[in-house]
Amino acid sequence: MLPFAVEEYQTRLRHVKDRMDQQGLAVLVVSDPANMNYLTGYDGWSFYVPQAIIVALHQDEPLWIGRAQDANGARLTCWMRDEAIRPYADTYVQSPTQHPMDYVAQVLAEEHLLEGVIGLEMDAYYFTARSYQRLQEQLPHATLKDATLLVNWVRLIKSDQEIHYIQQAAAIVTQAMDTALHVIKPGVRECDAAAEIFRSQIRGTHTISGDYPAIVPLIPSGPRTSAAHLTWTDRRYEMGDAVNIEIAGCVRRYHCPLSRSVVIGPASHHLKSLAAVVVDGVNAALNTVRPGITCGEVEESWQHHLKRHGYFKESRLGYPFGLNYPPDWGEHTASLRSGDLTVLQPNMVFHLIAGMWLDGYGLEISEPFRVTPRGVETLTDVERQLLVIND
Repeated sequence: MLPFAVEEYQTRLRHVKDRMDQQGLAVLVVSDPANMNYLTGYDGWSFYVPQAIIVALHQDEPLWIGRAQDANGARLTCWMRDEAIRPYADTYVQSPTQHPMDYVAQVLAEEHLLEGVIGLEMDAYYFTARSYQRLQEQLPHATLKDATLLVNWVRLIKSDQEIHYIQQAAAIVTQAMDTALHVIKPGVRECDAAAEIFRSQIRGTHTISGDYPAIVPLIPSGPRTSAAHLTWTDRRYEMGDAVNIEIAGCVRRYHCPLSRSVVIGPASHHLKSLAAVVVDGVNAALNTVRPGITCGEVEESWQHHLKRHGYFKESRLGYPFGLNYPPDWGEHTASLRSGDLTVLQPNMVFHLIAGMWLDGYGLEISEPFRVTPRGVETLTDVERQLLVIND
């Protein structure tokens, strides 16, 4: 069963075509698996080989192009008619002489879609330099243009059904964070804690099943908390350890990320002091959120607060999230960053992540939030502070 009504997919398609028209594109070749899912419903772990959908201004349905053994998966998960499923033979897979983009070029020619400008997601993770090279070789007279993030910007404002899945993912990440607080204790290996957290993420709640998140649990401890984006080791936790936990719930590929820092036993003075500043800064930033202000204004309130206490955070404060596949749950569009003029609108969702990575230690406290007509709605209710594990 489709996660959304066909009418919602068709509405998304219309919005994408409007942007295509504004940018002078007659055709868009979409290779980002999240964008493929957004426009068609396709959901399979097949993005390790080239695949795409073709959106043409004057065609009612997108065309799905992928490996032949994945065609039944497309028929089971896509809203389009079977005629829109266009599989390529296995001889194209990891071949030194053929490439799946050769087949994409063939379909474009068969569908008479070579007259106008063709947009490509040239900076998508799964669109390679060779993919672009083969399209150039196969379509020597076509006009190819970079259309990276065109679909992503359409995704920025969520539908009510998308918000529902994100709220379900929020319930899962809340439970997974509680699992983390129960399994992290002296003598436990980081890898064992990660396994229990992962189990909680995928198992979900009694009423909501979890999906695999786009990012694995990031749970560095001790001095490794001074670095972002580290996973786990076989190190055993010790009394006095701080642990940064960054995880997400995922439902129907829709994420809700959350970060907290915990300490096993009494926290050091410098960590408690940093946590107090960060929590107050997060509160200040959230209090600015409302429709009509810019992303940059949210970040400025945070930086103003940090400056008063002698701190500065160089990296951005947050980003939009939602539908995605590995390696990221972010949407790559707006940023809670100085100078970003993106105006907040209802049903945008952001991960406000106050990560501070200093010499020898660090701390992460985040809040996923939804912009509402009246202001802000935080999506989880995990206590917003440095959490203490007393063993």
